[in-house]
Amino acid sequence: MNSMNWDHLQYFLALAKDGRLIVAARSLGVNHTTVSRRIQALEREMGVQLFSRNNLGFELTEAGMQLQNIAHKVEQQINGISKNIGSENTEISGTVRVGATEGFGTFIVGPILYELSKKFPRLSIDLLSLPRIVNLSRREADIAITLQRPTRGPYLVTKLRDYELKLYASNEYLASNPAILSRGDLDKQTFISYVDDLLFSKELSYLDEICKPKQISFRSTSIQSQLQAARVGLGVAVLPSFMVQAQDGLQEILPKDIRIIRSFWMMMPNEYKKVDRMNLVWDCLKKEASG
Repeated sequence: MNSMNWDHLQYFLALAKDGRLIVAARSLGVNHTTVSRRIQALEREMGVQLFSRNNLGFELTEAGMQLQNIAHKVEQQINGISKNIGSENTEISGTVRVGATEGFGTFIVGPILYELSKKFPRLSIDLLSLPRIVNLSRREADIAITLQRPTRGPYLVTKLRDYELKLYASNEYLASNPAILSRGDLDKQTFISYVDDLLFSKELSYLDEICKPKQISFRSTSIQSQLQAARVGLGVAVLPSFMVQAQDGLQEILPKDIRIIRSFWMMMPNEYKKVDRMNLVWDCLKKEASG
C-alpha cells in the first residue's frame, strides 16, 4: 500500500455519509466527477475497494467501514486541534494600562476591571489610580480617564459620565460645631481640602464655588485621605458622591442647596482602535462606567 493522501478522506466521508455522488459533491462544493476521481485515487493508494455500487448508490465495503471508523477519529482529532488553536489565537491577551483619577479609579474603574480580568485570564491590566492625570503623549497609559476633555491630539475621545460633588461631615463633627442650616453657616465651619498649589486640574478647584473657608484643618493631594479625614471628624469635605458609602458615617450637608457637577472623559490614541485588547477594555469601561 502506498502512502495515503489524507486530503482524500473528506471526499470519502462525504460519500460514505449519504452514498450518492451528487449529494456528496454538493456538500463539498465540488463537481460529482471530482468526488468520483478522489475516491478512485484513494482506493488505488490503499489497494482495496472501499465502495460497492448498487441501484441506491454507493455502499461501504468491509474495508470501507473500517476506514470510516478510523477517518471519523482522525476528523474529530483535527477538529479538536483546530478548535484549541483557534481559541488560543482569538483569545485576547497582552497588557492594557488604564490611568484614572484616584477616587474614580479606586471606587468605579477598579471593580469593573476586576470582573473583566476574570473573564479574560490572559489579559493583563494595569490600573493607575493617581492623584493626578496621566499623560498619554508620554505613554504613561494606554487609556486615560480625565476631568477635562482634550482639545487636541490624535485621540479617540468619549464622555463617560457626569458626577456630583457634595458637602459631607461626620456625626461627631456636626454634633460639636455650630449647626449648618444655610450657606451663611458655612463661614463658621472648619474644612478639609486639596493643597491649592498642587491641584492637577482646575476642575478640582470647587471649594471656592461654595464658600470662602476661613479655617482649613487638613489638606491633602489625595481625595481618599480627605474622605478619611472627614470620617474621623476633622471638618467638612467636598467629596464625590460615588465615594461616600453608608458605613462611612458621613452626613450630607445642605443637600438641596449645594450640588456641583463635574465630568469624566475617556481617551486613547487613535492607533489603538485596531488593537483588540484596547477595544475590549475601552468598550467595557464605556458601557459599565458610564453611570
